[in-house]
Amino acid sequence: HVQLVESGGGSVQAGGSLRLTCEGSGGFYSIWCMAWFRQAPGKQRGGVANIDFDGRTGYADSVKGRFTISQDNAENTLYPQITSLKAEDTAMYYCAARGPVAYGACPLLADDYSYWGQGTQVTVS
Repeated sequence: HVQLVESGGGSVQAGGSLRLTCEGSGGFYSIWCMAWFRQAPGKQRGGVANIDFDGRTGYADSVKGRFTISQDNAENTLYPQITSLKAEDTAMYYCAARGPVAYGACPLLADDYSYWGQGTQVTVS
């Protein structure tokens, strides 16, 4: 059973940087896509970035140039680095994972992911 645990959130001043971590365990041989989503109060959960097992990445327009996602396949760990933080980046950040897609790139829609972490809060002031 796949389990995901996020860490690294906290309070940061605008313009600062933050590095989150998602550690996975249990049955990770079945995982192909991993992604980060975020949800601000009163808003829907939205995709931020994803990466597949071969290292191909995708980013939401709102974070392009500021968000870098990387992974350590040997450690089943996902690392997003967020720079130039803005107040609108304040949200609960969630790590998600799923198996292979039938064709094309990994998706960036919450409904397409099977496994989720509990989230880590990022507050930008």
